[in-house]
Amino acid sequence: MASTADDTNSRRRRRPRNGPTSEATARPDEGSGSGASTGPGAETRWLNGDELAAWLANSAIMISLPAALDARMQREAQLTFFEYMVLSVLSEQPDRTMQMSALAARTAASLSRLSHVVGRLEKRELLTRKRIPGSGRRTTATLTEAGYDVVVAAAPGHVAAVREYLIDDLGPQELAALRRIGAAVDAAIKRGRPDAGSAASLPGDGTADGQSPTIHPA
Repeated sequence: MASTADDTNSRRRRRPRNGPTSEATARPDEGSGSGASTGPGAETRWLNGDELAAWLANSAIMISLPAALDARMQREAQLTFFEYMVLSVLSEQPDRTMQMSALAARTAASLSRLSHVVGRLEKRELLTRKRIPGSGRRTTATLTEAGYDVVVAAAPGHVAAVREYLIDDLGPQELAALRRIGAAVDAAIKRGRPDAGSAASLPGDGTADGQSPTIHPA
């Protein structure tokens, strides 16, 4: 019995104080600590109350907002949100053409995921693919006229959803803060993953003449 009690106490000491829930990231009695190390043996920098509240609020954005945009896009335009992003990025290129590796970076997707989605769009004749001559397996994707018409038709509904779910409930200072937060998070992710796509370069980043047909009136 003594051995069993010792094992139980040992497990309790190793278990996060708040249990295996979202609140396990916080230790209200300890604050956020100091130091940036997150490797094995490093002291856990538990979130304080304010940090936890901010994290949970942004978790809702990360989980709920993409799902809401995807559901609305499929209902109104028969596209997934990611399919719309692919078509939108291509629509902003001067020749509506982009190398697949660059398109993957712009949409923050793996090449395998992008290839699967592009293949689906190609079957619908919304874009075409073409191998680039020379060494390597380089391929371009080109938006067709039908694809351009689809993404332009879908754009007003997408913008309306973005306004309804996010933009219109924020004031100028909140929008400026949101932009700074997005840039900071994007920079932190790219520090850890140098090849990661940039959220700042998704549709509507001010490419070309700054008047994307998928974000602003043409």
